[in-house]
Formats: sequence, C-alpha cells, structure tokens
Amino acid sequence: MSSIAPQRARFAAPAAPRAATRHRPLAVPSVRLTGGPLGAWQDLNGTATIPHCIDQLEASGVLDNFRRLVGESDAEHRGYVFADSDLYKVIEAVAWEIARTGTSAHDAWLDDVIALVGRAQEPSGYVHTWIQGVEPAKQFAALEWTHEMYVAGHLVQAAVALARADGRTDLLDIAVRFADLLDTRFGADGEDAICGHPEIETALVELYRLTGTRRYLDLASKMIDLRGHGLLPVGGLGAHYFQDHRPVRESTSAVGHAVRQLYLNAGATDVAVETGDATLLQAMDAQWTSAHDRKMYLSGAFGSRHRDEAFGDDYELPSERAYAETCATIADLFWTWRMLSADGGAGAARYAESIEREVHNALAAAVDATGTRFFYANPLQLRHDHDSEENAPRERASWYPCACCPPNIARAVAQLGAFVASATDGALWIHQLADAEIDLPDDVGSGVVRVSTAYPVDGRVEIRVEGDVVPGALLHVRVPSWSAGSVVVAPDGPHPRGRDGYASIRVVAGATYVLDLDLTPRLTAAHHRVDALRGSLAIERGPVVYCVEQVDVGEGADVDDLALLPDREIAGEHAALQVTCVVVTEPEGLYGPDRPAEAAGERVVTAVPFASWGNRAPGPMRVWLPRASR
Repeated sequence: MSSIAPQRARFAAPAAPRAATRHRPLAVPSVRLTGGPLGAWQDLNGTATIPHCIDQLEASGVLDNFRRLVGESDAEHRGYVFADSDLYKVIEAVAWEIARTGTSAHDAWLDDVIALVGRAQEPSGYVHTWIQGVEPAKQFAALEWTHEMYVAGHLVQAAVALARADGRTDLLDIAVRFADLLDTRFGADGEDAICGHPEIETALVELYRLTGTRRYLDLASKMIDLRGHGLLPVGGLGAHYFQDHRPVRESTSAVGHAVRQLYLNAGATDVAVETGDATLLQAMDAQWTSAHDRKMYLSGAFGSRHRDEAFGDDYELPSERAYAETCATIADLFWTWRMLSADGGAGAARYAESIEREVHNALAAAVDATGTRFFYANPLQLRHDHDSEENAPRERASWYPCACCPPNIARAVAQLGAFVASATDGALWIHQLADAEIDLPDDVGSGVVRVSTAYPVDGRVEIRVEGDVVPGALLHVRVPSWSAGSVVVAPDGPHPRGRDGYASIRVVAGATYVLDLDLTPRLTAAHHRVDALRGSLAIERGPVVYCVEQVDVGEGADVDDLALLPDREIAGEHAALQVTCVVVTEPEGLYGPDRPAEAAGERVVTAVPFASWGNRAPGPMRVWLPRASR
C-alpha cells in the first residue's frame, strides 16, 4: 500500500502547492455551493452527468479494453489510443463529488474498476490498454501519437484526487508504480523524451505535492525544459501543433493544438511555483496575455481552427468555424486558477473574471439541461446548412467516439467550488459570486461566511459572517469590471471597487455585507482587428453572453438576416431578453454593386443565454449580430 497516510492526504484542494503562493487555495469541502445556478449544476452533475459517464464507459468499450488484457472479455479493443483516460477522468469526477458531498454512491463501482486497472497493470508499473493489447512493440516508441504519458497523467490526477477526497490509496498505489517507471526511464539519469500531448507535467507536480517525493517534480521540470528542442517527430502537422517549436521560456504566444497548449501551461505554471522559477512564470504571463487578449472567444472558448483543433493567428476568431473545444475551456480553467494562485502579471481580478466568463458561457453551453448530452465543439454561430461533423454536430450528443469532453465536464463541475475563494495572510478573497458557505481560514477566524445570491440571474449578493473573527482580518470581494461603480455596503459604510478589482473590508463577526451589481444588458463590440466581427455587436448581461436562435425569430425571417438596432432598449430578464432588429432583404446574387442592404421592417426577437441554446430545438443560432445602418 501507499505510504501516504489517508488522513494526512484528505481534503486538500485540486491544486495544492507546497511552495508559498500569493493566494492559498481552500480545501474542497471548505467551500460548499449551497444553491444558485452553480450549486444546482453541481447537483445535476452528481445525479445525472457522472452516472451517465459511468454507463458510457461500459457501453463504449473502455472497461472491456481492460478486461480483455486479463482474459475477462473477448471483445476487440474499442476507442482511440487514449480511451483509458476517459475512465480516469470519471474516477476523478467521483472523487471530487465525494469531497463535495461527504458521501459516495459509487464505492462499489470504484472497488471494481480500480481492481480491474490493478489486474491489467504490468509488474513494471506500465498500464495502457491500446499498447498492451494492440501494439505492444510501440511501448514508449511513438510518443508523439500514443498518448502514454497523457493517459498516465490522468491516472495520476485521479489517484491524487481520490486520496485527497476520501483518503483512499488503492488507485494511488497503481499510479505511483507507473510514475516510478516513468522516472526510472525518463528521469534525471534516463532518456530525454516528452509526450505529444501534455498533461503528465501537472499530474507529476500534484503527485509531488501529495507525497513530497521530489523526483516527480524534477521529472516534470525536465519535461518542461526538453520541450521545444525537436524531440518529437512532428511530421506534416509541424512542431507548432505539439508546442515543440520553441523552448517554453521563449514561447510567448499560444499556438497549435489548443488543449495541448493549455495543459502544458498549467504544468509549466505548477513547476514555476514549486521551483521558484521567475523566468518560467514570466513566460506564462506572456502566454496568458496572448491566449486571453488576442485569441479567446467572447464565450471563454479557445481554438479557431477545425484543422488541428488549433489556435489561429491573433484576432482570428470566426464565429461559425469556431472549434472552441470544450476541453480547451476546461484546460484554461485549470491553468487560469493556477495563475491566480501564483498572482501572476494579470492580477487576481482578471483571472477570476476570465474563469467567470468560461464557467457561465462556454463550459455551461457544453452540456444540456439534462446533464447527459454534450457539445465537443462550441461555435458562436450555426447556419441552416451546417452538416454535422464528427466532433462538431448540429446538436449535442450523448457521447463521442473521441469522448474526452464529457468526462472532463464531469470532473470540472465536481470541483467548481475550488475556484470560488482563496486566502492570503489574514484575509479571505471571494473571486466567484456564487451562493455558498465558505469556512473561514484559521488566520481569519473560526466560523463561516455565507454568501446568498441567485447571481448571475440576479445582481444582489449578501455576505454574512458567522463565528469568531481575528482582529484586523480582511474580506476582499470581487466587483466585476462591467459594474465597476458598484460598492459593497457594510455596517461602516460603502466600500468601492479598488484598483485591484476588489472591495476590501474589515471583517466583523455577525456583520452582513451587500453588493448590488448593475445587470443592465449591454452591447459589446469586438476589437477592430477581428475582421470576422467588424460591424457586429453581441449582447451581454453581467457575465452572461446571449445569442439568438431561429426558434425565437418567428415566421418569415431568418436569423442570418437580422441586424440589431443598437439605440433601442433591451428589455426582459435573465432567461430572455427582448431586442429590436431589422430584417435585411436579401439582395440578388452573391456579389453586386456597392449599395446599402434594404430593411424589410423591424422585429422584436428574444435573445437567450448562449449556455442554454439548443435545449428546445436544434437549429440556427448566432451570438454576433450585424449593427443595423438605421
């Protein structure tokens, strides 16, 4: 069994640095989403999404892939070379659900699948069903494609999560044996090698954080240092696809396969924090600015090219051809939280606001109202004649041949509470405005902070402090940039938003603090360099991005012929805003003389949260609407 003492391992955060960081993460059970949209989503995730994922692991053949290795199934291997990672992500989701609720409905399932993985593991520590069962000669011989370290990374992360959440170490024993094999073969005295798909780096750092075994951190650091030196045979895709074109410390622009880049950045940030590598953290600051200031969709999605599932050039953000993979948003969620903890160059408020945008838009849109159907790609426009592609269908699917996104959603939502708050010396910081109970950190007091809100449906946030408070302790509450004039009203008066994006207040036991945010709908224009969006506007209310669906346009008009009248009032509430458009008459021919398009009359249409689109009926949709000329 593992040498990790279960009680010592329990109840840490998903990312739990050993080195000092500007912001200390709080343990998962210390932040409880008790209601509101995020709390309801976590409940749905626990009761519907996770059980659905467990069922699909059986139906898709992932578990049979393990069984055939030990003579318990005669089925052929099914799925991609990295299909094992689907199982590990679901185990991680179950782990964080245990941490969140204090109970598990899946103990028997965990017993079965962990024992199955253990039976499939070789004495060396190696376990990877595609290689073992289909191409054993390729073990560690084609790292650009076999995803062996990527899959091992998800195994390690699942094992660390289960140890932290429940003190359970049987999967950890399996993961440690594999990590030790990797260290023996590729560590300080071993071969120089990297995986084509980053993920192992951040997993090894978390294993170091859990166990204190320094060689896991050293191996992660070595892999970061090796990237960009041509170790991967990149073929026709090119080195940029693999982020192997330039050393990490010299790479200041997000490029190539978006998920790979963002997972790599999460691992590099972890290494920078634990080793105190300021140069590496500076590179991550530049990368973060590149990804979020020049390559992020309004919805908080990443990846503008279907080819290679990749970032495009700066400001290359087409709506209808947005790939915007769900896994990329999730990877960025994990990375941005690490940057917030380190308090890199963008400052906590910008990181927190980016997380808010991702959670309430791109991530929320990736799963339907039942919690059992999912988007892989998340375009910001769908045309009438769009044909479903394998990973970019017209409507959500219950599963995918490449099923990376659904279990990733399950594990991300199960740990959402971890991104709500953090601590610094003598202070509690509230980054996400969610209905929650937050245990006071020891150096702030003993008791809880209760946040009561329906945000972002409603803009009122009430914060009540219960228990004993250390004299001089502070509470920092983020005031979003789009409501910068709002103040936190406390017993001693109003507290405005500071230059750091937070209202700072002395904590008083028994006090109630109120933040009323301005949720007046607003129109947003894109940067002038985003050619695909010139002359178009999007509708936002608070952190929520809106879209117009064909189902709400009515007879005699097409969503693609609407142009928005920006000077008209936008009425309505969170679930449905009423906007005034003109219907543009279609000119003859694809091209013609330079003339203004004629408008066939005004029409009030309903705009709904982008996160909710496609729940009523499949059909065309768009976020960005052309500005009407009159």
